[in-house]
Amino acid sequence: MHRGDSLNIEDKMFLVKRKPTEEILTEDELVKLFESEEHPQHYIGFEISGMLHIGSGLLTAMKIDDFMKAGIKPTIWLADYHSWINKKLGGDLSMIRDIARGYFKAGFVSLGLDESKVEYELASEHYDEWYWVKVIEVMKNASIQRMLRCVTIMGRKETEATEAAAVLYPAMQAADIFHLKVQLMHAGMDQRKVHVLAREVAEKMRWSKPVAIHTHLIMGLQGPQKMGFESNEKLDTEVSSKMSKSIPKNCIYIHDSEKEIKDKIDGAYCPEKQAENNPIIELCEYIIMRDKPMHIERNKKYGGDVDYMKFEELRDAYVKGELHPADLKNAVAKELADLLKPSREYFKKHHELLDVFKEGKITR
Repeated sequence: MHRGDSLNIEDKMFLVKRKPTEEILTEDELVKLFESEEHPQHYIGFEISGMLHIGSGLLTAMKIDDFMKAGIKPTIWLADYHSWINKKLGGDLSMIRDIARGYFKAGFVSLGLDESKVEYELASEHYDEWYWVKVIEVMKNASIQRMLRCVTIMGRKETEATEAAAVLYPAMQAADIFHLKVQLMHAGMDQRKVHVLAREVAEKMRWSKPVAIHTHLIMGLQGPQKMGFESNEKLDTEVSSKMSKSIPKNCIYIHDSEKEIKDKIDGAYCPEKQAENNPIIELCEYIIMRDKPMHIERNKKYGGDVDYMKFEELRDAYVKGELHPADLKNAVAKELADLLKPSREYFKKHHELLDVFKEGKITR
């Protein structure tokens, strides 16, 4: 029996919609998909760049586990050409492919997504003549201006698109979706523009239109950063504030030591009595307290230990000043260290996969 076979559609929808999911385009289409397909095909694509952190790695693994429980068949698409276009790892295509097959795949395996559960595919190995036909079809159905607006999916402003290949990037990403014949495309909110493009092209070409599932972008530990991108202000502020693997103090890597996790959390932005735009509160909401209560250890003179059964209780107590940042940080650091223990132990056994990063051979 496959996971999800014993669930009704309402249960499957609950699993897909639970945090960190922020948007489904559209819920009605997803219901119809579950009515017609027992095991819909899923896809999420990744650029191959620096080390995996809790936003790109842990949160993705949690969401994919939700999908598998709902009977969805997941694929992790290792986008080597996209990484090359976006100048990741110094633009070294050979290194991009080595790290995709090695470290990057191993990172998700260490988080519980082994090959018996998830398909791992190196994108360029699937690029035949029919794929490039789809790329051209996408480009024929979109203006140059529309493609330039999609450049923000690369983590760049429109004005930073100085190479013509940047315009090819979103067309290739949309073509990936059609080439794989997936029914569910999954990514963070920063990839929304290309998913909307893919859905619009599908309508024009009378191709099967995939459902888009967009998830929350975890904020970096340094807190919100405004960068003044040229398009949607709310989304671009969120994108500029998201956890970035290129800034070690701003993120927690999936294989960080307990001390590294503790030091990074201790130094994180966490204003007293402020829950909004607070990365430590956000870690509680989207990772630690998704499906379990949280235990806070503290000195008896400050009220003693306390358990919060739901995230809303913890947030309210924090805003009222009943929970101090130092006590919250201690608990968050402990919880994250426990969650990441499997990855930490996996990479201790396979430390050679991390050597290329530690020796400083590559750039973002």
